[in-house]
Amino acid sequence: MRYLYKICLLFLLVLMCHNVVYADNKNPKREFRGAWIQAVNGQFLGMGEQEMKGYLVTMLNNLKRANVNAIIFQVRVEGDALYRSSLEPWSRFLTGTQGKDPGWDPLQFMVAEAHARGMELHAWINPYRARTKSTRKLDAKHQFSKHPERFIGYDSQLFFNPSLQENRDWICTIVKDIVSRYDVDGFHIDDYFYPYPVAGNQFNDDVFYKNDSRGIADKGDWRRDNVNRLIWQMHKTVRETKPWVKFGVSPFGIYRNMASSPAGSDTKGLQSYDDLYADVIHWINEGWVDYCIPQVYWEIGHTAADYETLVKWWAKHAANRPLYIGQDVNRTVRAADLKNSKSHQLPAKMKLQRSLPAIQGSCLWDAASAANNVGQYRTVLEQYYHKNPALMPQYKFIDKKAPKKVRGVKRITTGGNDVLVWITPNKENTKAFDKVVNYVVYRFAQGEKVKLESSSNIVAITPNTYYHLPKGESGKYTYVVTALDRLQNESKGKKVTVKF
Repeated sequence: MRYLYKICLLFLLVLMCHNVVYADNKNPKREFRGAWIQAVNGQFLGMGEQEMKGYLVTMLNNLKRANVNAIIFQVRVEGDALYRSSLEPWSRFLTGTQGKDPGWDPLQFMVAEAHARGMELHAWINPYRARTKSTRKLDAKHQFSKHPERFIGYDSQLFFNPSLQENRDWICTIVKDIVSRYDVDGFHIDDYFYPYPVAGNQFNDDVFYKNDSRGIADKGDWRRDNVNRLIWQMHKTVRETKPWVKFGVSPFGIYRNMASSPAGSDTKGLQSYDDLYADVIHWINEGWVDYCIPQVYWEIGHTAADYETLVKWWAKHAANRPLYIGQDVNRTVRAADLKNSKSHQLPAKMKLQRSLPAIQGSCLWDAASAANNVGQYRTVLEQYYHKNPALMPQYKFIDKKAPKKVRGVKRITTGGNDVLVWITPNKENTKAFDKVVNYVVYRFAQGEKVKLESSSNIVAITPNTYYHLPKGESGKYTYVVTALDRLQNESKGKKVTVKF
């Protein structure tokens, strides 16, 4: 019992520490709060339909408790599909066998479940990887089985050759298929472009460079141009298919080291630009991506890749598009705060993130670790940093027109419960851009000024046209309801006074 008492006391001290830091941070009304749900780690293998659905629902419910508002769900791992596709085979990461039909559609399920919780769903693919090291057999429907000449083997893996226009066209065919058939809010790719270099191994594309250099003298520049062409084409495909769907990228956390470029970060590690041939700053400045989430997975104080150094670097150089920071949950809770050894680094990272105006949120790697509350990470988000729901950042460069106000906000009693109800906006614009997808409910105590600039008064972000009022209340409150369209443009508020 004494041991248990000490553990509880230590946890309370940690929360007190978090509370002090939290008090120094604003409670932003708009903030991207994402989480990656991956398949490549095999977490779904061995699960049947009902078990996997239950697993995902539990994860979503736990993330919703922490007011996570965006799910990035991996749907293409190695030229395969975690959704019903006529183009590529079912993923082995569902059933253990590539091409085997699991009997249901995980992507369709996740879109519905995320939207039911007021969350966005971003479909995440790996564009180039065609076979992982542990994959033994490719299905006849796989592109390699049909066009082996379009692929390059490297380090016991297989990759779509980035230099071929046929491959860029195929990848964009996949993009169009997903975006057109599923009601996704975003389309996402991660850090795997040209393969991560392995000492002693050569990515053998010499003959392709020789045959089609396009007049580019440096092979590295040629490889970057290959990737640039894909990013431009992917963005164009998304925008032409459904212009409200955001196209995002999550690059490796180091763009360039200062040793490689004076404009680089004061770090010493693998470089996205030089080693993976991903010129993400160019994509941002050209407007080819709609948001960027660099994977800054290291600790504050890391000798080769200090978190603080990198976050400040990205804030300075990548602010031309919405910028969010990729956070490693496990590394964060394993690392002690440099100023308070009794706390892990979540408070310091959140304080830094929210002190930089260019950074509009973060994304959790990985979702399961956050949902399972590793190191009390989720608890701290629930009680402090994500205590209130937050709207997503706006994408005014895509659309900035706000929807009409809701109508008929009133309190009703049904089944012994008090419920706030309202009607969708009058003469709602039927254009897909302006379709209302969620509603925001604000709550203000008697005498409190009605201001919608902070998330402090947000009690719900919901797709429903009702909100269950809390039980056991007394006094008089003002509720305000607004409407949100697909790009998080918010209408003016409609208010009602409720007396308990």
